[in-house]
Amino acid sequence: MKFSTRAASIEQLRTGCAWLPVTGGKRLTPSGEALDALAGGRISAALASGDLSAKAGATLLLHLDGGVRRALLVSLGDDDEASEKTWNEAIRAAFRAAGTLAADDAVSVLHEAAVAGRGAEWKLRTQVAAGREFAYRFEELKSKRDEQPVRPARVALLVAKAGAARAATEVARATALANGVDLARDLGNLPGNVCTPTYLADAAKKLGREFGMKVDVLAERQMQALKMFSLLSVGKGSDQPPRLIVVHYQGASSRQAPVALVGKGITFDTGGISLKPAAEMDEMKFDMCGAASVLGTLRAVAEMKLKINLVGVIAAAENMPSGKANKPGDIVTSMSGQTIEILNTDAEGRLVLCDALTYVQRFKPRTVVDIATLTGACVIALGHHHSGLFTREDALAAELTDAGREAGDTCWRMPIDDAYQEQLKSPFADIANIGGRAAGSVTAACFLSRFAKGYDWAHLDIAGTAWKSGANKGASGRPVPLLTRFLIGRSEG
Repeated sequence: MKFSTRAASIEQLRTGCAWLPVTGGKRLTPSGEALDALAGGRISAALASGDLSAKAGATLLLHLDGGVRRALLVSLGDDDEASEKTWNEAIRAAFRAAGTLAADDAVSVLHEAAVAGRGAEWKLRTQVAAGREFAYRFEELKSKRDEQPVRPARVALLVAKAGAARAATEVARATALANGVDLARDLGNLPGNVCTPTYLADAAKKLGREFGMKVDVLAERQMQALKMFSLLSVGKGSDQPPRLIVVHYQGASSRQAPVALVGKGITFDTGGISLKPAAEMDEMKFDMCGAASVLGTLRAVAEMKLKINLVGVIAAAENMPSGKANKPGDIVTSMSGQTIEILNTDAEGRLVLCDALTYVQRFKPRTVVDIATLTGACVIALGHHHSGLFTREDALAAELTDAGREAGDTCWRMPIDDAYQEQLKSPFADIANIGGRAAGSVTAACFLSRFAKGYDWAHLDIAGTAWKSGANKGASGRPVPLLTRFLIGRSEG
């Protein structure tokens, strides 16, 4: 599905379908009124008859004569000003209804409706995001793909001439973001026998070639030389060798300190010797969604050509049980020199991330954000709506929270007080890799904080938001929108 902007009046259009917002139960916006006049009052007559429910997301299709062959009326609810919730319901309903039509193209003026606290650019971006989500299909590994085309193939967003240039920029950025989300979803949806650490490294190299980014891939021997024995220990039980993947995007002066994104890339997580239950273990292919979000964000940033320097670091490994695997009670030495007692081999994400957080110091980043499907405890705490945000930096917390709210990809700040560090004490090593059931997502973040030195740091636990279960199982692409919006803010700040 391709999006564009068009600076014209609705009377000038030739299109298979025009999407018209209806507010207050029966009121049209200016473009709707203009099309109604052209159609001899047929649209207002249909509204007066009560054929369109006032419930947000209700739709009514009218066939017209002339350049606009169909009008899809979309209700935004009883109020003159829609809420974000009713707006989202309405635009999703528009794509669903349009998807049943034979029209290959459409023109939307839904953004003429008022949304509380939101401007025109936000309404344009959210339409692109909703449309691309509606159009997304993962059929790469099917022998027969859905032959039914996604409709409409093209959607034009009607804008005023005065703001046409800015609107076009926003739609282009929204498209770049959608491309990044799709990449993250594609990688997340691949099975573990395809998406191995080596596959992730190859995907990063391909991305680097496409957008002119430098990519370095560290193999086991190089990681051994760096004494990354915590990361290496996680991959010992697998036939798939671990990889440390580093991608450099330079959009600003080399004098500008980069932002670094560090992603957990456990391409399949059995739990190791601390084996997970069999039920739903297939979903542990999604345990590399932090890594996928790093590559998706890099793609979006590169396509947008943001004026910022960005480093993506991915710690990739497969966590399997075998005679070589980590055992509960084993002690490993991290790149930082700190020793770690592994009390649970299923708390492996923090073991790969801690070495990546030490490694990233060499780039002298001003800010580091790590992203990981780290703890089931975060799902218990926040469900599937918010990602968990952990940081000691109030300003950074505000930046990320605001970016998530703007992008519709929200996070919620959680505590990371030193008091929780007590739970990680070990009588045999510098630190244990778990701190018990209580506050499990907090103690995981506290563990990582021991290694995040020399830069501002935040941790995003996306265990509840990176994928969906059930009939619509699949990777969500989160938090690519949050991270990209955060980086847009940094590039413009």
